[in-house]
Amino acid sequence: MNLKATSPLAEWLSYLENSHFKAIDLGLERIKSVAEKMDILHPAPYVITVGGTNGKGTTCRLLETILLRHGLRVGVYSSPHLLRYNERVRIQNQDLPDEAHTASFAFIEENKTESLTYFEFSTLSALHLFKQHHLDVVILEVGLGGRLDATNIVDSNLAVITSIDIDHTDFLGDTREAIAFEKAGIFRQNCPVVVGEPNVPNTMLEQAARLGCQVSRRDVDWSFQVNAKNWQWQSRKVRLENLPFCQIPLMNAATVLAVVEQLPFEIQESTLRHALQNVELVGRFQTIQGDKREKLASLFDQKLDDLPTVIVDVGHNPHAATYLSEKLTALKAQNQGKLIAVCGILKDKDAQGVFAHLVPLVDEWHCVTLDGYRGQTGEELRLKLTAFFPNAKVKSLNSVMNGVQVALKSAVKNDLVLVFGSFHTVAEFWQEIE
Repeated sequence: MNLKATSPLAEWLSYLENSHFKAIDLGLERIKSVAEKMDILHPAPYVITVGGTNGKGTTCRLLETILLRHGLRVGVYSSPHLLRYNERVRIQNQDLPDEAHTASFAFIEENKTESLTYFEFSTLSALHLFKQHHLDVVILEVGLGGRLDATNIVDSNLAVITSIDIDHTDFLGDTREAIAFEKAGIFRQNCPVVVGEPNVPNTMLEQAARLGCQVSRRDVDWSFQVNAKNWQWQSRKVRLENLPFCQIPLMNAATVLAVVEQLPFEIQESTLRHALQNVELVGRFQTIQGDKREKLASLFDQKLDDLPTVIVDVGHNPHAATYLSEKLTALKAQNQGKLIAVCGILKDKDAQGVFAHLVPLVDEWHCVTLDGYRGQTGEELRLKLTAFFPNAKVKSLNSVMNGVQVALKSAVKNDLVLVFGSFHTVAEFWQEIE
């Protein structure tokens, strides 16, 4: 390998993608030996690990927003990125420059004793960068499962489970019980655990009991209620009323409030309210507005005033589609127009499970092609949709932007256009309107 600390980031990422014989190679032995040699297993005095099927990114984001507002130095490791690799490591709410990543990669390359996957390399780099910046808190988002995920080489002080549903069955098992056991692998002896999943499999609770974890569970130790104009959260210790709605799912926001109760920091209620009002994360039921809406109109030579409402969302499994359908149902109740979906889903995802939640709401489907070894064509996706829902009005297109163009041509001002599915789908769209 001829790469150096000064080599372009794109060259390093290409190398990482091809440096191991398997894209996903679960297990901690290889990565842990390298981390021990580099002395990066303790990246900060306090570490929070966030696992779950959906909601990890938004949970990490709100936690980060609260802790920063409280005045702490905070690092976040999340995946996948939407547009740029740099999004995976945030320090003090800032992405790091290419040079920081390439220097870190070069250091790992010099010190590694094992072949590493892209995600393992990325995880080691994040820990190395965190340690260099002398942070107070590090938040680690689990990539896949928990027990054998690369992030699990770090012994965290607190574990969070956002939700549990069927996904990644090739690696985690095909039952909620098996998947819950894998996710419970991030629990540590006598350390607190916060669970936002209301229907917790026994395998997870048994693992927590074995380790003597103090478990804080939704609808057991804390709960939340939603009113027309605000929402409430309460535990056995505190009640927060008239909370502002936020740009992330309330179930994840409620889970974060339960996490805050377990932290060793005295965080003010005003800090929580400010964070709820200001938190945002790209691609989570996000309405296209401002200059991005103007760019979209100009891309397809449409009048801005005639453009329909356009929403993007990275929901790509049945659990995420459930939440998406609830949001769309509420939106359609206020909007008399059609709902037109532009959808791209990777071939290893349960597309039929996603469609089942959304077919009753969607008037027109535009299935689009995603490239890459996990991608599938719009035609393959169209066939999956019509096999189960033969009456669906559906077209197949060869790219995300072709799908968007045809959808916008078909739409009028009062319609809704939803661009959703894989991160790749939203990223391809976002890249064009950035």
